[in-house]
Amino acid sequence: MSRSVKKVSRTVNAEGHQFDQTVGKPSEQESKLPSDMMNWLHSIFGKSVDWKQAFMLSMVPLFIIAFSLETLINRRRRAESTLNWKEVWANIALGTTYQIMEPLGVALVTGSIYAWVYSKRLFDIPVDGWTILPIILSVEFCYYWFHRASHRIRWFWAAHVVHHTGESMNFTTAARQSMLNVVAGSFIFFLPPVLLGVPPAAVALILAVNLSYQYFIHTELIRRLPGWIEYIFNTPSHHRAHHGRNDQYIDKNYGGMLIIFDRMFGTFEEERETVQYGITQQIKSYNILVLNLHEFVDMWRDVMSPGPVWQRLQHLWRPPEWVRRGHEPIHTWTVDRNEPTGSESTPTPSTSAT
Repeated sequence: MSRSVKKVSRTVNAEGHQFDQTVGKPSEQESKLPSDMMNWLHSIFGKSVDWKQAFMLSMVPLFIIAFSLETLINRRRRAESTLNWKEVWANIALGTTYQIMEPLGVALVTGSIYAWVYSKRLFDIPVDGWTILPIILSVEFCYYWFHRASHRIRWFWAAHVVHHTGESMNFTTAARQSMLNVVAGSFIFFLPPVLLGVPPAAVALILAVNLSYQYFIHTELIRRLPGWIEYIFNTPSHHRAHHGRNDQYIDKNYGGMLIIFDRMFGTFEEERETVQYGITQQIKSYNILVLNLHEFVDMWRDVMSPGPVWQRLQHLWRPPEWVRRGHEPIHTWTVDRNEPTGSESTPTPSTSAT
């Protein structure tokens, strides 16, 4: 595809930022609606709005209703509630700080980066009926590699680990997100579609739909869905396995809405045995600052420990389980699963490796 393939007209918003709109045949008028809507939204709000978080914020009432129904149904099925309310409130607090920090990150950092990359785009790709499915697949593909990197590169894991420290599974687990995603630079994984020519707002909105879908797969309420759905889509069953610390479930099922890329790249694992939630080096805390910072602290302490500089720096990009020769991994707040955990309260930070 090149710029000369399609004739395009440009709509310029109040800030002088251009957005493409295909001049199509009369029969294609309906397919222009998504692009027209994006132009209209940008003309009102400009490019600094975090469309991903705005969409997800609009979904909060539905999220609350879903969690309430999940809780009621589970109570009817069981004599006693199995919810850990301390963990539930920690999930909500983490989700709130995430919702605050992400728009700030867009306003201060990522919004300008996305706008700059879009100004260097290779093609003009309109958002219409012909392109929407390829765009959705491209965002899903980017999400797969973002998620995979967030498990296999310690720097990104330091931000993502907070999502996996919960020891139960319910809809609020989806809200268990890091407020440091922007600091970690996770946004870079979604730049390729923008560089190709997809408007940043379109990428953000599609990602928002993707993440909102994922809220509803954080549950034990739904066991299995029909076979074809389980084969194509990421389902509660697949995502429970993703959250497992069982050996066969670790680093599996990275998909967002779809599971096809896991099947394609060999990271799919079917849920068979009962899932044990959490991480192998479990953190016993409900303090949201500890939950957000503990892996960054441990990583920094590993980097600063004595040894050759090159080997020390590798703690930043090696897998989380990597151990440097001659160095005992540092765990400030976490405890090994094989050790007694004692009280569920926040542990006192240790001064030596565990």
